[in-house]
This record gives sequence, structure tokens and C-alpha cells, in this order.
Amino acid sequence: MADYPNELNNVRRFGADIVTAGQPSRAQLVAAGEAGVRTVVNLRPAREFDEFDEARAVADAGMRYVNIPVAGPDDIDDRHARDLDDALAAAGGTPALVHCASSNRVGALMAYRARHLQGENAERALEIGLNTGLDPQSPLYEATRSKLD
Repeated sequence: MADYPNELNNVRRFGADIVTAGQPSRAQLVAAGEAGVRTVVNLRPAREFDEFDEARAVADAGMRYVNIPVAGPDDIDDRHARDLDDALAAAGGTPALVHCASSNRVGALMAYRARHLQGENAERALEIGLNTGLDPQSPLYEATRSKLD
């Protein structure tokens, strides 16, 4: 995964085995599989994207597909954080690509997961969120920040 392409929108690396990004193209999903990604976690609700069948593209590239629909701040919660944690912790769960449209929701959920499931303090959890795509200019930033206290 060290050679994983950086052409993804708003791509970030989190540790050695997790890449966060905005929506990948079909070709970028194929490249992910070729680079050793085992799991693709899509945080976009089904109604949000219809350019191609992402689940099929991921399966065709030999990876596992997990959809955790996060529509906005109300979905940054224990259930969705646990679902993400389970997807990443599953046998063969990593290396993983975790994405939404822009990576903003990815960063928010990663921050919440760090705080409430992994025991990081609020400041460190927010830093993780920012480092994985949370946009400090978006309304989701303040909503996430308030959930970390």
C-alpha cells in the first residue's frame, strides 16, 4: 500500500493501513485493489451517488465493500463509529480506503471514533479528524467538535 496513488480527491493517510479520501472513480477503485487495499468503506448514503455501481466495482476489483451511510451530523454517533471500527478491525479489514464525497464526513467519524471508542482526549480526536479530512470551514466541524466534549 506504500505505492497507493495520491490522485484521489483530498487523500490522506492514517497510519500504515488506512487511506481516507473523497469519492473515488471506478479506475481509482481498481488501482486501490491493485495496491493492496482489501476493504472500501463508503460513508455516502445510497441516494447520494449513482454514477456507477460502487459495490460491484469494489467486488470486481477483489475487495470487500462496506457501506455506512452518514448523511450529516446526526449520523456521527456511537452506532456508525462502531460500524466503522468493526469494518476496519475485521479479518482482512485493512488496508482500507474510507471515503465519502469529500472526506469531510470521514474525518468527522474518525474523530468521533477516536474519542468515544479509542479513548483519545477531545483535542487529539479533533486532530485525527482534521488529519483524515474534516474541513474546519464546514458546519460539520463545529457539530463534530461539540460531540467530542
